[in-house]
Amino acid sequence: MREILQPMQDWFESGKEVALATVVEIYGSAPRGLGAKMAVNQDSMMAGSVSGGCVEGAVVAEALKVIKTGKPKLLHYGVTQDQAISVGLACGGTIEIWVEKLSKEAFERMQNALRNDQLAMLVTVLSGMYAGEQIFAYPDGKKIGYFAEPETIETIKDFLPGLFMEQQSQRMRLLILNEEVDVFFDVLAPSPKLVIIGAVHIAIPLVQYAKILGFHTIVVDPRKAFGNSERFPHVDELVNQWPQEFLESYSWDQGTYLVVVSHDDKLDVPALAIGCQNEARYIGALGSKKTFAKHVRDLKAAGISDEQIARIHSPIGVDIAARGPEEIALAIITEMVAVKNGKQVT
Repeated sequence: MREILQPMQDWFESGKEVALATVVEIYGSAPRGLGAKMAVNQDSMMAGSVSGGCVEGAVVAEALKVIKTGKPKLLHYGVTQDQAISVGLACGGTIEIWVEKLSKEAFERMQNALRNDQLAMLVTVLSGMYAGEQIFAYPDGKKIGYFAEPETIETIKDFLPGLFMEQQSQRMRLLILNEEVDVFFDVLAPSPKLVIIGAVHIAIPLVQYAKILGFHTIVVDPRKAFGNSERFPHVDELVNQWPQEFLESYSWDQGTYLVVVSHDDKLDVPALAIGCQNEARYIGALGSKKTFAKHVRDLKAAGISDEQIARIHSPIGVDIAARGPEEIALAIITEMVAVKNGKQVT
């Protein structure tokens, strides 16, 4: 979604009408993931993609009709074997795409959430007599929009906390007024940011992996012999401060991933304590079970609760029998990606 914000803004500023197409269901294999988006303006210009090229032309044609009538549509497409191979897939699949005319106000809400890294959700009714109704929802309980039937919001509200925690878009079939209704929960997640405490050897490949995967990377270490641009030429931010000093002023959000790898209690424990008390998508601590047990004692002495400590992944990383800094970094980034994609990691 972020990649199409600028062209959409340009279109609205020039007075263009815009339709937004969103992938709301995937059966089998498909080129783009759930929630993938493509915008189309009244002049047939498009931005983004919903199928990697398989059905974009057909979606543009339908989007132009939606712009003209103002009535949303739920489209159903099969991705054939030949089409799948043409975009690098092993097999075909089926996708459903929701196309709606987008108001400038709705666009600005989405844009503000994404650019400010504010976790939000667009909840849209896809079927039934109230198809097309939608609200914006936020983790603090704030909701913008309107459902004509009060039972709709009563039905969906219990699902919101779990979906905000998972940060994964999802389609559900819900029973509302004795009618089965399809509802799409479109999560607008903050951009991922990796904060690494300790400019040790493991941090070097970890930064490289994270950059490839689209993370904004920050390495924090007060020791300039470790934390310098010669060792970390690819990092986005190199911070030569004590972790406590940096993290207390850091703008935490649900897109923050904190990885503590310094092996120095003076750096690791304060960082973990602050991380446990703030929003973070992931907190991981490098070290043996014995080392982590000592960290737990220190954290409890600092007033950190058992519930907060339970958020820490330690031993850090997926068990791939890693050896050496590169493999350990691979295990860590693998666990982070699993969490990012909503997979439970124990």
